[in-house]
Amino acid sequence: MTINQYLSAFAIGLTFYGFYPYIRSILNSTVKPHVFSWVIWGSTTLIVFFAQLKAGGGVGAWPIGVSAIITCYVAYLAYTKKGDIHIKRIDWVFFILALSSLPLWYLTADPLWAVIILTMVDILGLLPTMRKAYEKPYEESIPFFVIIAVRNTIAVVALEVYSVTTILFPATVAVFCLLLIMIIGYRRRVISKID
Repeated sequence: MTINQYLSAFAIGLTFYGFYPYIRSILNSTVKPHVFSWVIWGSTTLIVFFAQLKAGGGVGAWPIGVSAIITCYVAYLAYTKKGDIHIKRIDWVFFILALSSLPLWYLTADPLWAVIILTMVDILGLLPTMRKAYEKPYEESIPFFVIIAVRNTIAVVALEVYSVTTILFPATVAVFCLLLIMIIGYRRRVISKID
């Protein structure tokens, strides 16, 4: 096995390691994911996985593919387990903007533009979760987002070809996970001082 294959396998292991307690927390109603965010993330992550493969990402793309499948399952759980389904008007704006952007990647017929567009869509998908995390920081899991940030960093290192097409999505997701962690941590400190 090559170093890229080992890193990819490790990143896939981190994916399962991160998602298992997160899914268990959803099933126990401890964590309540925002359904819109997870629907957007599931669809964009799956499409980016195929774009990375087309651009030569090789085994480094596999952690993103595994994550896409599990993310779609979390979206299903968010809906069926009545996660955060309190949808505000701004959530609808983010959701419609994200979904309306998806067909643009098809029109470009270029993996780079697909990844750029889908990365922007994924960021739009994060906005409802950021809003919810600000309002209800105890309904999100800091360890989960730490693991996903680390996993995406390892997935970048495991890539067989380095280009904007292969690096942009996992690197951006890692950065935005760190931003979400900071929001959750900050809001928890503020709320604990109030109580």
